[in-house]
Amino acid sequence: MQLPSSLLENAVAQFAKLPGIGKKTALRLVLHLLKQDTEDVTMFGDTIKKMRNEIKFCQRCYNISDGNICSICANSARNQQIICVVENIRDVIAIESTGQFNGTYHVLGGIISPLDGVGPEQLNIEGLITRIEKESTEEILFALNPTIQGDTTIYYIQKKIAPLGCKVTTIARGIAFGGELEYADEMTLARSITNRLPVGQYVK
Repeated sequence: MQLPSSLLENAVAQFAKLPGIGKKTALRLVLHLLKQDTEDVTMFGDTIKKMRNEIKFCQRCYNISDGNICSICANSARNQQIICVVENIRDVIAIESTGQFNGTYHVLGGIISPLDGVGPEQLNIEGLITRIEKESTEEILFALNPTIQGDTTIYYIQKKIAPLGCKVTTIARGIAFGGELEYADEMTLARSITNRLPVGQYVK
């Protein structure tokens, strides 16, 4: 793609690094910004820069936060004795949009996948175990993608926390095996949360 300006070309190259954005889409976005007022574009850039530099991760659950503790963990109206274990922050957003879960979360930051070089030590599993021990957690609800890797992660964590004596459940199989939570419709996801099952009924 031949562009008349190296500045334009550099901007397009940066936008094209975003997931799902090709060179043509990137060019449309950059040309759109060129049509905007300088103040608006400056605010756009400053907002992205501020977000990247100042955003934090909750010291308790590893969710995205503006402070050391996220708004969910800090909310006394939520059931602090139930922890929903998810793979990533997108899954927290997906579950929250259903309005069916009133507990807290724990973001693992991935799932166990030896083929991808991801082992238990690279996930936030020890933080979860520490939470259960310190907070006298009553229930752990696994809301991981229903895949082999997801089930492997559940099995591993279940074995680690078994001596702690808390109830262990998982979302119902309303989510298709092999699917991903962020693409599930809100009704299906809500029903999966409401009809959660003891982990032992399907993880062997």
